[in-house]
Amino acid sequence: MNYYKEHALHYVGVDCVIFGLHEGKLNILLIKRRMMPGKDQWSLMGGFVEENESVDDAAKRVLHQLTGLEDVYMDQVGAFGEVDRDPGARVISIAYCALLNFDDQDHQRVTDNDAHWIPLDEMPDLFFDHPRIVAKALEYLRQQLHRKPLVFQFLPDLFTLSQLQSVYEAILGEKLDKRNFRKRIMESDTLEKTDRIDKSNSKRGATLYKLRIEN
Repeated sequence: MNYYKEHALHYVGVDCVIFGLHEGKLNILLIKRRMMPGKDQWSLMGGFVEENESVDDAAKRVLHQLTGLEDVYMDQVGAFGEVDRDPGARVISIAYCALLNFDDQDHQRVTDNDAHWIPLDEMPDLFFDHPRIVAKALEYLRQQLHRKPLVFQFLPDLFTLSQLQSVYEAILGEKLDKRNFRKRIMESDTLEKTDRIDKSNSKRGATLYKLRIEN
């Protein structure tokens, strides 16, 4: 029985802001739309919530279809429901921020979807209200930076302190003082020093660390 038949029905969609770190820059995964409205325009990857799935499951499905990945950090960053946000129909979108290691993606699947990794500081004009959604996702990421170990989503299992600092700088969009950064990180007790050395950038090498796993 439909108890709400006197009320208007609206579409519910999800939009995924997918961030990855590539060549020291924070990148965002964008697509060229293949349909109207906005055909051939840049946009985020999204889709409608199907009848028998939750909004979280819809976002995971969209992410998997685009990247081939399933076990990826993803969180809601807000709801966007302006009346005229979609010229095709009244659509309320739940936006998600996803963080992934650039090397983990299915590159062929990304290519087949006509998706492209673009540095955030070179982001083209986006269709719909997607610029606002991206801004909200970046704000969320920066706010959570010192609350959750999100930066490690962009790193391999073993990394140097310089690599870690580069991730912070890419997300914050600013240079950090090396000494202060390392002092703050070591005081946070989130890292575990290993006995392995990375010699890819110097003969002396740099100590490799890993995220401390709480028992």
